[in-house]
Amino acid sequence: MIDYSLVYGRSLLKEDIDNELTEEIRKHFQAEPAFVISNGRKRCARCSTCSVSSKRYPCTCGNCCLYCRECIALGKVRECAQLYSLPEPNRFDAYKKPYLKWNGKLSDQQSEASGVITKSISENKELIVWAVTGSGKTEMLFKGIQIALEANKRVCIASPRIDVCLELAPRIKRVFPEIPIAVLYGGAEEGYRYTQLVIATTHQLYRFKEAFDVVIIDEVDAFPYHMNAGLHFATSRSRKRVSSLIYLTATPDKHMQERIKNNLTEAVILPARYHGHALPVPKAVYQRSELVNYKNVDQSRLIKHMKRLIGQEKRFLIFIPTIALLEKMQPLFRRIFDRATFESVHSKDADRKEKVQKMRNGELDFLATTTILERGVTFGNIDVIIWQADHHVYTEAALVQISGRAGRSKDHPEGNVTFYHQDWSRAMKKALKQIRRMNRIAHTRGLIQ
Repeated sequence: MIDYSLVYGRSLLKEDIDNELTEEIRKHFQAEPAFVISNGRKRCARCSTCSVSSKRYPCTCGNCCLYCRECIALGKVRECAQLYSLPEPNRFDAYKKPYLKWNGKLSDQQSEASGVITKSISENKELIVWAVTGSGKTEMLFKGIQIALEANKRVCIASPRIDVCLELAPRIKRVFPEIPIAVLYGGAEEGYRYTQLVIATTHQLYRFKEAFDVVIIDEVDAFPYHMNAGLHFATSRSRKRVSSLIYLTATPDKHMQERIKNNLTEAVILPARYHGHALPVPKAVYQRSELVNYKNVDQSRLIKHMKRLIGQEKRFLIFIPTIALLEKMQPLFRRIFDRATFESVHSKDADRKEKVQKMRNGELDFLATTTILERGVTFGNIDVIIWQADHHVYTEAALVQISGRAGRSKDHPEGNVTFYHQDWSRAMKKALKQIRRMNRIAHTRGLIQ
């Protein structure tokens, strides 16, 4: 027998529910065509894109059908298919109030932002929270989430990055210990279950329809959410018609900054970290980009820097722009740092969760990574090195976010960041300008020491 709660507020293909329940689906579920026609073009009803195959292929229905390529990772949406759903009833168990179990204290600027967030959630408004890396965005959400849960609202915290979700989930579980939480991402070991509080990657929003009273998008500027019309559509479709939407970002794009500047959207800006210390300003160091075949590689600035940190027992992250280059540099690191303990991670690494946890546990001297760890992860007392900082993969936002991995702990607020580069890129210049600007604003407001 189907558990109908698994379909509340969802938008699912028939095979996602049960292939054998055709009659049950017809009787109990709302159905809509999987393809719609808009402006003379066929669009996928799940992701609203026109990214459909240009030719028809043999289909399970017996005919030849088009299918959507954009959201195929979540199951193939065919021309002949329908999407099934049940209205969200907000049917949750009641728990003893208050739901929030947290004894921490917010700074003055955090308290102010928390009040604005709570008000936006209570009044079903939209809000942008522009807060520097390490400002304590998660803690600022606690009161608003509590108010929503105790009002029987359904809440979703979504991020474009799996690593951000994995970092966020245990923190939320600790402060809302009685509230069941579903953590949804591609490849998750635990399947979907109906809960009042959901933490998910933004791609998982494709599977929801008018499900949430509160949607919080963390790292809204991150790939692949940034400039992705399908994911923005999924966010809008996952919300109820009367609901609140909170955007969290440390590096809003130009369009979002213009909307804030012209008062076209409500926003709260936090230019300082919660511990009252300035953002670390990166130091730029010239270094030839070709290192693998460098004859005197042991004498290069980068390797001498890494040796010095290891000798000082100072742990660090080293960011390398591409997976291919990371894999080329691994043998070099293993030869030179044969007595050090380190790992490397990237988006295709099946063991990246375990490796990141080892770094978090203090079991590694350093961790080599691509931009997969540019945001959403916190390690205590580390320095940050960015190799080939002038590489095109490093945008202004990426460099600001990566720099923000250092100095996040109140016990160790002054980590060092180094840009190794051969040329000066526009992104490097703009990143340095943005970091200095936020420090200047924070100084002016008296928010940092």
